[in-house]
This record gives sequence, C-alpha cells and structure tokens, in this order.
Amino acid sequence: MLVAELTGPRTFRIAESQPIPDPRPGQVQVAVKAVGICGSDLHYFSEGGIGDARCAYPMVLGHEPCGVVVKTGSGVTGWSAGDRVILEPAIYCYHCEFCMSGRHNVCSNIRFLSMPPDPGFFREYVNLDLPNVLALPKNLSDAEGALAEPLAVIIHSMKLARPQAGQSAVVFGAGPIGLLTIAMLKLSGIHRLWVVEPVPARRALARAMGADAVIDPRQADPVREILQETRGRGAELCIDCAAKGDTVNQCLYVTRNAGRVIITGIPSSESLSLAFHVMRRKELAFLSVRRSNHDSESALRLLVEESKRFAPMLTHQRPLSEIQDAFEISESYADGVGKMTICFP
Repeated sequence: MLVAELTGPRTFRIAESQPIPDPRPGQVQVAVKAVGICGSDLHYFSEGGIGDARCAYPMVLGHEPCGVVVKTGSGVTGWSAGDRVILEPAIYCYHCEFCMSGRHNVCSNIRFLSMPPDPGFFREYVNLDLPNVLALPKNLSDAEGALAEPLAVIIHSMKLARPQAGQSAVVFGAGPIGLLTIAMLKLSGIHRLWVVEPVPARRALARAMGADAVIDPRQADPVREILQETRGRGAELCIDCAAKGDTVNQCLYVTRNAGRVIITGIPSSESLSLAFHVMRRKELAFLSVRRSNHDSESALRLLVEESKRFAPMLTHQRPLSEIQDAFEISESYADGVGKMTICFP
C-alpha cells in the first residue's frame, strides 16, 4: 500500500507500507480516491505543528477524504464493494460527558485521523468503523466529496455565528475555509459581506463565491475601510478564517456593539494577545470553532443542491505522487490555487 509520509519540515516521501489487513467486524475497507489539503495540514507541513500540538515524524496527514468500498467485515450490512463514500476523520469514545450530551466534537477521548499518533488519509486504503462512513451521492465528483468535511466545519461554525438575513458580516481570509464561509453566509441571507484577503487570486475567488466587497490589507486598512462604510457602527458578525498577524484583533474593532466574533482559523502561536478592552466595552460574543458536530449529512445535501456555488473554489488536483508539489503550491498560494485535492487512481 502506498502512503505519503511527512518526514520532516516541508518534506514528503512516498513509501510502500505493509498491506492493509482485512476489516474487522463492523468495519469497511475503503480505497481512498480524493483527499483535500486543509489549512491544518499546511501548519504541520510548514511549521512543524499547530500551537502546542507538534509533529511526530514520520506522520500521515490528510483528513478530508472520500473513496470506494473494497470489502466489508463480518456483521456489516447495507454496504457493498463499489459503493462511493465519504469518511469521517474523527473517532469518538461515545461515553464521556460531552459525547453523552451530543457534543462529540469536544469528546474527552477524541482521536483524529491525521494527528499523531493516528495516520490520516494520504494512503491508498483504510479500515473504518461504520459510524465513520457516509454515502457519497452519485452526482458528486470525488473532489466535491472531499469538500464535505470542511463544509461540515463551516456549517457548525454557522450555528455559533447565527447569521440573520439582512445583516452585515466580515470574513478575514479567503483560503478554502474562508471561501466556504463566504458561500454559507450568503446562503444565510447576509446582505453586505466584506472579505479581507491579501492574495489577488483569492480575492477574485472571494468575489466568485459571493463577497460583496474585497479589501487588500496590504493596500488599505480594513478596520478603517469597514468602519467608514458603516459610519462607525461596524458589522453584526465577523469571522476570522485566517488567524494571522493581527486579524483576531481587527475582528474586534470591525464588529458592532453586542456583535459576534467567530474564530474558525487556527493561529500558529500557542497564545494570542487580545485587545480585551475593545471586546469588553462592546460586550462581544467571542467564540472559537472545534471541527464539526453531526454536520456531514447537511454538508452533502448542500453540495448536491448548491454545487454551482461551491464549484469556483475547486481549482487544483494532483496525484499522490506529486503531493510535495501540491503542498508547495498551496503553501505559497501559487498558480491561483483555491482548493487543492490529492487524487488517487
């Protein structure tokens, strides 16, 4: 079985691993067909970790997968070889207080495939328990199926953000998570949506996904621009999908009194310096996002119903053998990349 291993900073190797065993009772074996490259994958690739979660080389990244069922373990019904599926990367314990209350995304004993010591999906085959397998609709491509996991995260973020029709919103960052956030905010009825993004190609993608205004922070102060346009009031909602530089604090400044700030992006550092008194005086709701929580089926329905809305961000595909090049393109925002997908034969 071929597997792409991250062996050090910015270094992949394609290795031949041990053949995958047969699936255990209650499992299915899946041939992976496509895996999206996530921003968290890029943190591991470029920075050697995410905050206090450090790389343990060699490691297998990738947690936005879809594939095809190869075989089933004993006791499995309803699945057959050839069925197209998406795969949930999070494995829950189902018995801690958070799982028992329906908050599986903050499970006390969570395992996440692609975080050490559990390998991710940049490999040819995987065995998974049935709760981690969902049917991929026939009219979705593999690349569209690989969007289900990140879109589920954004659907979860919308539950925290609570956008309402007619409101205004700001999104910092137009990478894949930012682009999905833009689409969901416009679907939610947001009337005026500003997007702050320094990369020209991603500003163009933000427009294609529904942004009403885009701001290049290298050319203009986004705080001043947004406050000027709103006559000092600010937007009802701000979502930080970048978490780079001072974007978190900029969110606090552009959000109106009693507004909501959602941090979906992952900062590189272990701690942040907050303009706390700005947040306090405005009595802002300040919330962070931890993956998704029972949102994958909703993501699949949206991908079917709104496929044209999400299509512009699916810009690049590379085979597993070219994963090094794929990550380098994504890391440097080169070639107009929106969403990069690793594909398998």
